[in-house]
Amino acid sequence: MAENVQTSCGSGTENKDEEVEPKFKYQRLANDLKNILNTDVVTCAAVHYKFLILGTFRGRVHLLDHQGNSVNSNLSNTEHHNHQVAVNQIDVDTKGEFVATCSDDGKVNITGLFSCENNQNLSFGKFIKAVAMDPDFTTHTRRFIVGENKLILYERNLLKKLKPIELSSVEGNVLTICWHGIFVAWASHLGVRVYDLNQKCSLGLMKWEVPSQERLDHFRCHMRWSNKHTLLIGWVDTIRICVIRKRNLAEASCSNLPGYIVDPVSTFQTTFYICGLAPLTASQLVVLGYRKERSAYFKALRPVLCVIEYKMNSSEEICTDSLTLRGYEEYTVNDYSLGCIIEENRFYIVAPKDIVVASLIETDDRIEWLIKHSKFEESMELVATHGGSVSVLSVARLYINHLLTLKQYEEAAKLCLRVLGNNKSLWEEEVFKFVKCQQLRSVSPYLPTSDDCKLDPHVYEMVLYEFLKFDVNGFLNLIKEWPSQLYDGLAVINAIHDHFRKQHANQMLESLALLYSYQGDYESALRMYLKLQNKDVFDLIKRHKLYEVISKLIIPLIQLDRERAFEILLDKDKIKSELVVHQLEHNKEYLYWYLDSLLKVDSKNIFQNKLVSLYAKYDRKKLLPFLRRSKEYVIQEALVICKQQGFYPEMVYLLGCMGGVEAAEALNIIVHSMNDIELAIDFCKEHDDIDLWNQLINESAKQPEIVSNVLDGIVDYVNPEVVVSRIKIGQTIPNLRESLIKMLWHYSIQEEIFSTAQQIQLKDYFDTHSEAVALQRRGQQVSCKQLCPLCHRPVLMKNSVFNSIVVFKCGHIYHGPCVQGVFFDNPCIECKLRTHDPDDEE
Repeated sequence: MAENVQTSCGSGTENKDEEVEPKFKYQRLANDLKNILNTDVVTCAAVHYKFLILGTFRGRVHLLDHQGNSVNSNLSNTEHHNHQVAVNQIDVDTKGEFVATCSDDGKVNITGLFSCENNQNLSFGKFIKAVAMDPDFTTHTRRFIVGENKLILYERNLLKKLKPIELSSVEGNVLTICWHGIFVAWASHLGVRVYDLNQKCSLGLMKWEVPSQERLDHFRCHMRWSNKHTLLIGWVDTIRICVIRKRNLAEASCSNLPGYIVDPVSTFQTTFYICGLAPLTASQLVVLGYRKERSAYFKALRPVLCVIEYKMNSSEEICTDSLTLRGYEEYTVNDYSLGCIIEENRFYIVAPKDIVVASLIETDDRIEWLIKHSKFEESMELVATHGGSVSVLSVARLYINHLLTLKQYEEAAKLCLRVLGNNKSLWEEEVFKFVKCQQLRSVSPYLPTSDDCKLDPHVYEMVLYEFLKFDVNGFLNLIKEWPSQLYDGLAVINAIHDHFRKQHANQMLESLALLYSYQGDYESALRMYLKLQNKDVFDLIKRHKLYEVISKLIIPLIQLDRERAFEILLDKDKIKSELVVHQLEHNKEYLYWYLDSLLKVDSKNIFQNKLVSLYAKYDRKKLLPFLRRSKEYVIQEALVICKQQGFYPEMVYLLGCMGGVEAAEALNIIVHSMNDIELAIDFCKEHDDIDLWNQLINESAKQPEIVSNVLDGIVDYVNPEVVVSRIKIGQTIPNLRESLIKMLWHYSIQEEIFSTAQQIQLKDYFDTHSEAVALQRRGQQVSCKQLCPLCHRPVLMKNSVFNSIVVFKCGHIYHGPCVQGVFFDNPCIECKLRTHDPDDEE
């Protein structure tokens, strides 16, 4: 049937051409049904979870299984259990043991399918359009309801005779009946009512809008109970969802009202006439529709099976399938009906000459459809959620093939990463698909490179070769990112040499440097980096401690980055200074940079003598501070260099260091070559040599303009009289008056300072002397217990010649007679003896 079903989605025009996933799959019933339809026409049907029952235009009632095969039953007795004309309605009890039928021949038949014990045949003598059986027909009093111009309930009394009970009068005729539990719903020419069998009352009338230029009874009313309190009604082009609920306290305040009320919770219209409806989910319906439009030849269009989602008073068509049924062009809206087995989500579209079963698509069917329509993501999600006969991986691999066909290589590569995991064999199979497309570059970022899943080295090499051929920058990035153990490094190195291109020389040289490093050939790696002028060479040296390797590469390293090169070269533990100096001997500028930096970290290095000429050539301002600071150079050699260059300040310093005649030469340079009398005076002050002063004074006699400067500078060093005496009478001396005044003022100050200092000194002397005298005159306490160190008798005795005592400052006390004439002017003998203790001498 699939070829006869067309599917569209929603009501928006923008989606008309979009092919969406169908809700249903369809199957046309055949077998014995085919023979029946060849000679008769179906007018009504009842669907039970055990079987199907069809009523035909010729009054026959057929029992079939769900595949369309005839089932033997009491209905096979055409004489007693069929009608003379078309069957109008069929109803079956819940257990599927009894069938009720009615017809325009005025008969109502209650037939046990496999037992005749409770069969009933009633004749009313007029058209009977509706009949309904008690759903629990076998457990109660065998009740059933017949609809004519009134609603009549039939049940057995104690004598097992049928007793008719009129439930309600009807405006016109009863068009259809639907019974569930204690509630019976029926439709008349005005609308729909619900009857409460317990309270024996109607719950009210729901009037139906009559279509223009039509009569309501020209349309079959379709009703179905989705549960014991929810009634679905579809009539003409309106659907109403009704809930049977108990009245609340406010509503039940009037005792005349029924206990239940019919509450229409949702009402909405459809774009087609309704031929049947059934529940699908809590908020979705399956509706069989008859299109209002006609074909170009004024024929009927295909019926539709529509899934509608409803809310309060609105609805949305989720999907709509157009069905091609046999003879559909000739059918009217009342020729179709919809049966269903709710528990199995199976729906039977019944037409006069055809019956088609619509089943919700199962997982495998959905997967197949999604794959067929290239909806692989939805298919994978469906398999992951609900399972199925195919695996997620199988669908994913089909998806990968599809993406490669569409040349969506990046998406295909990402999908590989997502689904292949650590399956080495699957990865290798999928990678070779990218090889055929020459798109290994797309999959390269997603290839597994961990120890958990490592592919064959040949795979990674193929990727690298493709990058080398088409994308050298990408090739370099992979060399940086991938672990070197993934591939054969020597093979890749050879490939670079074979495909070396000058326009990509930098990338290829850097790749070679990395590959040589991975192989442990660090000298080759260093040479590649140096060719590139790539500063990563310094990280490589430090990381692998390649200090012996760089002994021949010192100059290129300095050329690359002097600062970073010197970080290594200035570390004696890494490379010896002698080796560096030897390599730089022929590059004086680099040697200067190196030795200048070395001086900062090793102020006693043995190469300082070389710095004199280097400073003289490259940075003279550092020369004099170096000469003053360092003692590790030969003065004579330095002096020769300075003389060659005419560096007078440096020459003065060196000559001054040498002293003697050289100092005089230095002073001569200051006076005659540098013409700096202030520096000459400072030089004489620094050395404080009378010969130098005399030399300077003699120069001042020759140059009167410097006399005043000399007078100002010699104060405190040389008697100014010597200078003054050299001045010739009549000689003009600039600023002499000011210099003499300054000199006399200075000497006056000096004299005043000396006088003040002398007065302070004398005052301090007399104050100290007075303090000492007062201290000597101060009394000292003497105890009777103290003994004279010489006679060893108490120092204080009455009526004795020893009443006079001598007290030393150290605290020892003697009898005056004991010390008289012995050592009166000498120190205390006791202290003297302690100082020269014989035991100490021993």
